[in-house]
Amino acid sequence: MLKTIHNKYFYIGLTLIVILVLAFFVSPILLPATFVVNFKAGNLASSTIPMATSTIATSTSVVIKKVITHEKTPEAVKAIYMTACVAGTPSFRAKLLKFANETEINSIIIDVKDYTGTISFDIDHPSFKDNAGTGCRVKDMVGFVETLHQNNIYVIARITAFQDPYITKLHPEWAVKKNSDRNIVWKDRKGISFVDAGNKEMWQYLVDLGLESYAAGFDEINYDYIRFPSDGDMKDIYFPWSNDILINNIARPAIGTSTPAVKSGKSIVMREFFEYLHEHFAPAGIPISADLFGMTATNYDDLNIGQVLEDAAPNFDFIAPMVYPSHYPVGFMGYKSVAEVNAHGYDIVNYSMKIAAERLVKIGESPLKLRPWLQDNDYPVPYTPAMVRAQIQATYDAGLTSWMLWDAGNTYTQSALLTD
Repeated sequence: MLKTIHNKYFYIGLTLIVILVLAFFVSPILLPATFVVNFKAGNLASSTIPMATSTIATSTSVVIKKVITHEKTPEAVKAIYMTACVAGTPSFRAKLLKFANETEINSIIIDVKDYTGTISFDIDHPSFKDNAGTGCRVKDMVGFVETLHQNNIYVIARITAFQDPYITKLHPEWAVKKNSDRNIVWKDRKGISFVDAGNKEMWQYLVDLGLESYAAGFDEINYDYIRFPSDGDMKDIYFPWSNDILINNIARPAIGTSTPAVKSGKSIVMREFFEYLHEHFAPAGIPISADLFGMTATNYDDLNIGQVLEDAAPNFDFIAPMVYPSHYPVGFMGYKSVAEVNAHGYDIVNYSMKIAAERLVKIGESPLKLRPWLQDNDYPVPYTPAMVRAQIQATYDAGLTSWMLWDAGNTYTQSALLTD
């Protein structure tokens, strides 16, 4: 009888060993290599998001890894811009990471959707997974963002909003049209088409892209081209989705001042879009920022593109006026030539940001929401290290702490920056 019991437990033990061995070798095959946690904005945590995991077998255990985390927003963001083309080129992006590590730079802005409408990395979402834009892509975006985090870099996703020739080709009914023939898509002087900013289907597309970018590890979502078109044949232009508001030419007082009035319905369309973004990101604690024309800092009208500083400020965590000296017209602040405008970068940035800060205080918003884009490129004159640094100092002297450097070629002036 003892022998029978002994044999019984022997076979039970042997069976358990076989089951454990099979589980060890088979489970990595049966388990999905990757899973994505679907979420709604209101349920999304702002610190650590479990988005992607992979199962890896080792000689002693099964390791579950790849949890998406996020960097806290630095008190003072000091950033450089990186195109998707550069982000997808390991040698070039490594140079910029080295540049950041050797200087005061603590943040990098990367294109997630550029002016071509291309989504720069693979997203398993019906609106984005079949994107066939002609721009650059980054095969290992999630891994690259993780690498930046390991280097204590805050990573911002730049999304070009209403300038989108890919979407206007896919959905021509969403596009800005010619008024002379409303079946023809309107294009600006560079030949680029726009989605009508009043199209709420596009609003949802932009929100979904922002949420997916955050789930991939980006720490902040930055929206650019959140405006109506500004150049091209503006006399032959029609906005099929915004037309009812625009033709009524609704007027309302400009917030923060009793003098000029905002007379363009474009500002109402844009204000509603700003509010829409706020409603979808704020409950989740996801930081969002807005790129605005530089002159929104000093103009109280909407510049005929729909942007009003006081409309944007309450709806975004950060506001980024593009106060590049090169973008200011002759005559601004009394400067009489292009050379004179660009020779006074400090004065233009300081004046503009001081006024913007005062306007935010008047409506109860913190001026530290302001994070200007500054110029580090040779347009239309060579920009010396001193000229770049002068813009940074002008920002500080306006009482602000954060700034971002722009160069479409991604070659930045190291000698203009402090060493780390």
